[in-house]
Amino acid sequence: MKRIVLFVLTNLAVVLVLGIVARLLGADRYLTANGLNLGALLVFAAIMGFGGAIISLLISKPVAKWSAGVQVIAQPRNADEAWIVDTVRRFADKAGIGMPEVGIFEGEPNAFATGAFKNSALVAVSTGLLQGMTRDEVEAVIGHEVAHIANGDMVTMTLIQGVMNTFVVFLSRVVGYAVDSFLRRGDDRSSGPGIGYWVTTIVLDILLGFVAAMIVAWFSRQREFRADRGASDLMGRRQPMINALARLGGMVPGELPKSIQAFGITSGVGKLFSTHPPIEERIAALQQAQA
Repeated sequence: MKRIVLFVLTNLAVVLVLGIVARLLGADRYLTANGLNLGALLVFAAIMGFGGAIISLLISKPVAKWSAGVQVIAQPRNADEAWIVDTVRRFADKAGIGMPEVGIFEGEPNAFATGAFKNSALVAVSTGLLQGMTRDEVEAVIGHEVAHIANGDMVTMTLIQGVMNTFVVFLSRVVGYAVDSFLRRGDDRSSGPGIGYWVTTIVLDILLGFVAAMIVAWFSRQREFRADRGASDLMGRRQPMINALARLGGMVPGELPKSIQAFGITSGVGKLFSTHPPIEERIAALQQAQA
């Protein structure tokens, strides 16, 4: 709940800062004189930025179940399922969070955690992960996902994404109006923005969106190091997490649906846009912490 309150307060703070900066730079008077309602734009940017992000967060668990084909373990049907549920419960108790739902999905090695709230999250592991790893290694992966929940990573990443979205929406439209105003000097603008606005806005939405994606991916990579350490702390030793990462490095990871890729054990292509650091860097970080 604290992180949800932080989410709302950050939303208001971002909008306030953008409004203050625009006023200090005199941009509000310029934009108003050229037909742009700054207050309405700020509200629109906040709704498009944070509104979309919070909706995505709130529906993340049912969407993950549907898109990944997760079968929730309501009642363990065999010893393996009972062990998975007991492992999640033990880590959840140790981390001080409510018992997450536990599920299994068909596919190559992967796992993820998702959900809007710490005490009602979801931890899911793939059949490929269970078949390709030792129990110690699977336990470390589960600990990694529980650590994500305990750290509030789902809300944190949504918050960061919301901030980035708001800035992209706001800046692209402000610059779009400025470009359109320059191109249409002396024209009658009563009919609304012209082609200069629309082209500039679309181009900047794409370009700034790439920059925002790189920033979000950087934050995501940092939370992976933290979750690795969290798994080690939950287990009381680091070697199983190191072994699990080494094992993953030799596997072909399963492809998760886009909506939950950032919450999987491994994903992303390209250093700048990858949501996870290279396996070698994660192992090195754990080994250094162990030394």
